[in-house]
Amino acid sequence: MNENPRARKLADRIKEIVASMLDTRIKDPRLGFLTVTDVRVTGDLQQASVFYTVYGDDEERAGTAAALESAKGVIRSEVGKQTGIRLTPSIEFHLDSVPDTAAHLDAALIEARRRDAELAALREGKQFAGDADPYRADDDDES
Repeated sequence: MNENPRARKLADRIKEIVASMLDTRIKDPRLGFLTVTDVRVTGDLQQASVFYTVYGDDEERAGTAAALESAKGVIRSEVGKQTGIRLTPSIEFHLDSVPDTAAHLDAALIEARRRDAELAALREGKQFAGDADPYRADDDDES
């Protein structure tokens, strides 16, 4: 999305409307514990992509995706009513992959710390085979 101020403002408003509707009006039992993380609107204001996260396993994610797909029309009509723009954007729901990516990065950082500690333990009490810095110039050799 370009940094179109009107698109950003509409995206923020759509995020508020969708979050409010999911909290109060949509009563589908398949909806899991979800959070609307971001909304992106195209520059022509015709399409809105709503990104969300779901707390739970893959089964709960699939159920939430199905519930959102079935409620898409009601949500879009409410977005149209509350925003008052001439053409209501079509709405697509996307499961946000940021939490999964963050968990993967956290695991990689933990593994890197463990390996660094292991190497530090191996280096303990060891010394270099030659000089610590073989490229260091001695004061006598500089003349």
